[in-house]
Amino acid sequence: MMVGLVGAGVSLFIGVLWGAVAGYVGGYCDGIMMRAVDILYSLPSVIFVIVMITTLEGLFKNWLLQNFSPEAAGVARLLFLFAGLGAVSWLTMARIVRGEVLSLRTRSFVDASRAMGASHTHILLTHILPNVAGVVIVYLTLTIPSVILYESFLSYLGLGIQAPQASLGSLLAEGSAQINSLRLYWWMVVFPGLLLVVMLLTLNFIGDGLRDAFDPRSEKI
Repeated sequence: MMVGLVGAGVSLFIGVLWGAVAGYVGGYCDGIMMRAVDILYSLPSVIFVIVMITTLEGLFKNWLLQNFSPEAAGVARLLFLFAGLGAVSWLTMARIVRGEVLSLRTRSFVDASRAMGASHTHILLTHILPNVAGVVIVYLTLTIPSVILYESFLSYLGLGIQAPQASLGSLLAEGSAQINSLRLYWWMVVFPGLLLVVMLLTLNFIGDGLRDAFDPRSEKI
């Protein structure tokens, strides 16, 4: 849950900032920024995180060990998960925010604020971003389960959360390692897997409910 929440927070910050600037500025800047998003979309996200962890974690851990403490070096993997999973989850958020900002920047209240001398930062923070908050909150709740699923997959492969910390993916890996021809420890696989499924379904249902609540076109029964 911690990796899902922090990773989604990183995705929220980067995606909203990138999409809002691209949609508001427009022109060549918008084209360049969104082409960068398209290029990142073409990369396999999980493989990108795996490569980043396997190649850079050792250097980052040594830097933390030299400049801070062994306890700080012990959380290097966790910090990489926060940064890596958040860095590959912001692309759709940026596209959604950009589309909303493109439709809002030509509204009359934005033109009125610009005519009164408001700065671009003031217009974005006061008039545009509050109007896209509903869509952002909905997609944020749908980003959390995807980050949790990514983290569980990496932990199952041994590239995620390390002992003594535990993850549902590492619990599933430990349970599957106990399966043998002599005795089947089924509960070590079933219960972590069931909890993971229930958690992902719950977060997706919450996201669907918030989408219906924030959608003005949805029918109220």
